[in-house]
Amino acid sequence: MLRRVRRASVFAAVAALAVLAPALDTAAAVPFFAVAGGAFFGVRDGEWFETLALPGDREAERLYGLVSFALAGAGLALFASLPRAPLPYEAFAAATLAVGAGRLGRTLVSRRTTDEFPLVAGYVVVGTAAALVGQIAVRLQTGAPVDAETVSLLVFLAAAAALTAALIRSLVFSRDAHITTALVAFVTWGFIALEPTVEAPLIAAGLAVTGALGYVSFAIGTASVAGMLTGVVSALLAVVLGGVGWFLTLMSFYAVGGLASKYRFDEKADRGVAQENEGARGTGNVLANSAIALAAVVGYAAAPHLAVPAAPFGFVFAGATATAMADTLSSEIGGLYDGPRLVTTLRRVDPGTDGAVTWQGELAGFSGAVLVGALAAGGSPILDPVVPGGVAAGGAVAAAGVAGMTVDSLLGALIEGDRVGNQTVNFLATLGGAVAAVALWTAV
Repeated sequence: MLRRVRRASVFAAVAALAVLAPALDTAAAVPFFAVAGGAFFGVRDGEWFETLALPGDREAERLYGLVSFALAGAGLALFASLPRAPLPYEAFAAATLAVGAGRLGRTLVSRRTTDEFPLVAGYVVVGTAAALVGQIAVRLQTGAPVDAETVSLLVFLAAAAALTAALIRSLVFSRDAHITTALVAFVTWGFIALEPTVEAPLIAAGLAVTGALGYVSFAIGTASVAGMLTGVVSALLAVVLGGVGWFLTLMSFYAVGGLASKYRFDEKADRGVAQENEGARGTGNVLANSAIALAAVVGYAAAPHLAVPAAPFGFVFAGATATAMADTLSSEIGGLYDGPRLVTTLRRVDPGTDGAVTWQGELAGFSGAVLVGALAAGGSPILDPVVPGGVAAGGAVAAAGVAGMTVDSLLGALIEGDRVGNQTVNFLATLGGAVAAVALWTAV
């Protein structure tokens, strides 16, 4: 265990070299190249090799893990230090420290527990803190302001970087820190380019609520670790880039949909219609239902920079979310009843058949769509609504959710199978609901 802590500490120290980038300017990549060269040519055996070696390094007798991480830092440093470089130093520092220090945080927590949630929390908390400190240090060197408003933005960027790093790590790149670093750097750069206005109370409340809901979803088994991280990232983006109304609308789907998956789960499992993985939704499932909505959030934040109207993005977001809610409730509730009928022919089929519907499921789906419509259009004057237009706009969203739910059933009956999976169908259905919401909005 001590070796793992030392190894993680070295990775964190290498990541901290990113803080020197503004001072070194065009030579910012030199320390990273020095680390890579020293690790590759100078450490081939002995205690330090055994300490720093990742799985696979011992067979190759090279510290490829550390070398790759250092080279990723060098590449990003070069990109950030070029004249008129588009990659901000803040994004470079936030990414490298979120990954390097996050790894150290996870390792330190692993000395006390092997439970996955505390390990992820250690990664995110330490990664966020280090990314925040790194960004502040960079701005102090460049003369950029570090006031209360700026710090709120930097907290958001640091948290987004650490959460994104944890998510990528949990999916495919647990040992490939160099790939994670590069991806997080460009994601953070994108958030900086949006120039979001981040208020301190909003970011504090957003982080607290999303973190708490993430824990609850994992604890009660409605989401896997990766699914939980995806949901937390999505909710954080919704509240910061959209607003409280966007956050509440999205969270209604996560909360109600997750509880519906666990409702009478054993009975649904006996009938063969239960959500796989004991009802815990993974990243694929979360993104299939939320990708369109998240794209709309980003589009809404980018609208002022692109000189395009923002209102359509609200209807895309609400229509996709209403579809996801309606489809989830119709499946989870409708699967408990006998006598489902295929949506295309209305003939009776077995429960769980793709494209099968029941009147109870349709009613539940309609109720879910109405709930999302009410949340998206309501809230005034306390909250800014997701969609302008009051009751008419809420009705358009609800109708779009029902339309998207119907699209899901039709696609399930017509194309879902070996080549087209449920997640693809869900994505297409939410896209259909988003298009329907915009079309209905333009018609009223």
